[in-house]
Amino acid sequence: MTFPLRIGTRRSRLALAQSGMMQRAIGRALGVPESEIADAVPLVEIVTTGDRIQDRRLLELGGKALFTKEIEEALLDGRIDIAVHSMKDVPAEQPPGLCVAATPEREDARDAFISRDHAAFDDLPTGARLGTASLRRQAQALALRPDLKIEMLRGNIDTRLRRAAEGEFDAILLAVSGMTRLGVTDAIREKLSLDAFLPAPGQGALALQTREADMHAPWVAALNHPETAMAVEAERGAMLTLEGSCRTAVGAHAVIANGVLRLTTEMLSPDGSGRWRRTGDLPAPNPDSARALGLRLGEEVRDAAGDQEVDLATLDG
Repeated sequence: MTFPLRIGTRRSRLALAQSGMMQRAIGRALGVPESEIADAVPLVEIVTTGDRIQDRRLLELGGKALFTKEIEEALLDGRIDIAVHSMKDVPAEQPPGLCVAATPEREDARDAFISRDHAAFDDLPTGARLGTASLRRQAQALALRPDLKIEMLRGNIDTRLRRAAEGEFDAILLAVSGMTRLGVTDAIREKLSLDAFLPAPGQGALALQTREADMHAPWVAALNHPETAMAVEAERGAMLTLEGSCRTAVGAHAVIANGVLRLTTEMLSPDGSGRWRRTGDLPAPNPDSARALGLRLGEEVRDAAGDQEVDLATLDG
């Protein structure tokens, strides 16, 4: 292995925390002394388009690939050797020449309910202001509570928590995984059920992306968690069929128990009035069969739902 092994990362506090975790894990897997890891496996900070523009929904800007595009370009250009992404930000199809080489063990995939004045989602008063920029969370919340007023909320986790604490919103929704990695779980009032708030495909998981030539690098096997990778393959298969981006409200979550993979995926209308869901089981899964299950269930949901892509003109903010 040739050092330095450069890791590309966004500059947000969460991205740096996640990349720092992977930096240490890769260094240890390669036998690098703790005191030398920062030099042998340095972090290269990259500002993405999604980070620069904070006043609009991602779907207005072109979708979640805006958080990965500049980092992927650095990988293809040879300026970095590994990219660390939140899996839910990674488009369903990889750019030519790149691959997700390893998927570490997933953190809690649930959504978190945060509120200054209310202990649980069900306690929100009629007409409460719910802050989120996620079309999926918007649709799921409105499916349960059509009376809620959805208000656009972007920015890093610290900014969102501050705005919630100052009472700008009656509640906000965030990913439990990000809050856990940042050590700010004290702000969580309720961890929402996986049934009511089916997560985004890949939520809670990280993607370690490399050039295809490096997909079998010495550190890969040590960091890849086969069950998480298989579950994510199923979820991303569904996402691919459903064109899961910021322009469609899509959820997918897979778990493996007793050798059986169970995938649930759904699509919702943006206002929550329609919800189409399918669940399927797969004994003795492998990555190919897991992805095939996701593709099949995604097709069934898509056929049932029809065209649910958002008309940008109907959205505020």
